[in-house]
Amino acid sequence: MKTRAKSLATAVLFVMCAATAVGDAADDLRLRIKSAVDMAIRPVMAKYSIPGVAVGITVAGKHYVFSYGVASTETRQPVTRDTLFEIGSVTKTFTATLASYAQVSGYLSLSEKTSKYLPALRDSKFGNVSLLNLGTHTPGGLPLQVPDNVGNNDELMLYLKNWRPTYEPGTYRTYANPGIGTLGLITAKSMGQGFAPLMEQRLFPVLGMKSSYINVPEAKMVDYAQGYTKEDAPIRMATGVLSSEAYGIKATAPDMVRFVEANMNSIRLDKKFQRAITETHAGYFKAGPMTQDLIWEQYQYPVALKTLLEGNSSAMTFNATAVTEINPPEGPHEDV
Repeated sequence: MKTRAKSLATAVLFVMCAATAVGDAADDLRLRIKSAVDMAIRPVMAKYSIPGVAVGITVAGKHYVFSYGVASTETRQPVTRDTLFEIGSVTKTFTATLASYAQVSGYLSLSEKTSKYLPALRDSKFGNVSLLNLGTHTPGGLPLQVPDNVGNNDELMLYLKNWRPTYEPGTYRTYANPGIGTLGLITAKSMGQGFAPLMEQRLFPVLGMKSSYINVPEAKMVDYAQGYTKEDAPIRMATGVLSSEAYGIKATAPDMVRFVEANMNSIRLDKKFQRAITETHAGYFKAGPMTQDLIWEQYQYPVALKTLLEGNSSAMTFNATAVTEINPPEGPHEDV
């Protein structure tokens, strides 16, 4: 995420629950869930001075959304189920889903080299990187962010043409926005449409996500939660080259519950889209404590808190991690 904010004034938490509610009255179940959420969320809000949170939960096929605090410290508008949050790098999982759909539909193949889809990169090191490398953070050592001096796609192509890998592709994981961003760019190009329209007009509607956007319409700006820097100055995600593809989605908690359910294969979807989602859960590399799927990071369930913390540490974000290729790729699991 391209932001200097220490913490956002508003945050959204997406919680997946697989629980059995047989024999419990609906109201009693909701009260018990809310009590558990209250105990988890209120201390976090207090500790990190977060004015607003939305929590979306799915239990046995039923949705619950709990809202806390305000979406803006200036307007004092309360957080509701309609509040739009910047979901940051969770956007990458949507980009991976679109790329997987493009593969299922025959628009591209993740095993192909980037130069097939970006002819300007022929005879370059980046042109020899596979689309799968872009979707698994293993192209060979891209920076975390698109360099500040890259201001448009022509400059991006020039940068990528001159790029020199630090590692052989497929040997190290280096978490990076330019890789998945370029995969999104290639995906949109292969499908003959812009990335934002593909998300807003094709992927979101299929998933039943009715209030999610790359570009927030003017009429919805009133619902757009405000973030703040550590000095409490208002801030929003910075826009720029590949920002839409890497961290540009804004969504509501109910919409994100839909996305969670689609990834749990617990709602009815178009078969081609469901296959595309399922195939993003294949394991391609062992990377430290986790398995690297297509952007998704997979842990065997049950997983120890220590393992989760290690897999989500600053070292995994900022340092190169040696990987071991899983060949053939590991099929999706239920217990993860």
